Amino acid sequence: MLRITDKIALEDWELTEQFVRASGPGGQNVNKVSTAVELRFEAERSPALTPPVKARLKRLAGRRWTLEGAIVLFCDETRSQARNREIARERLAELVRKALVAPKRRIPTKPTRGSQRRRVDAKKQRGAVKALRGRVSDD
Repeated sequence: MLRITDKIALEDWELTEQFVRASGPGGQNVNKVSTAVELRFEAERSPALTPPVKARLKRLAGRRWTLEGAIVLFCDETRSQARNREIARERLAELVRKALVAPKRRIPTKPTRGSQRRRVDAKKQRGAVKALRGRVSDD
């Protein structure tokens, strides 16, 4: 069980971990030991999350969201399998916590009459400067 908040916890059946060989430095150890972890969370089928939270989670996950509605996180930062597993679980918990926060609704505002007047005056002044840049006539 992965605890997200006091009220929300992800069950063990929702999480699948697979250990694979990591790429990068590590000497002979990298060819022998499967230290990298691939954590799969069945987000679409999760009863712990509400539909709006799932929609925000899908947007936040980006390309980590699969067509089946799962989130796949990959971690091969350390040479320790246990530490990589811990990091992947922390990342998933943080992602779900971010999805739990509903964004504030934007209230559209209109520019004030004074700001509109200042903008038009500045445009007129700039246009006058550019108009004076023309050719000088022989008078």
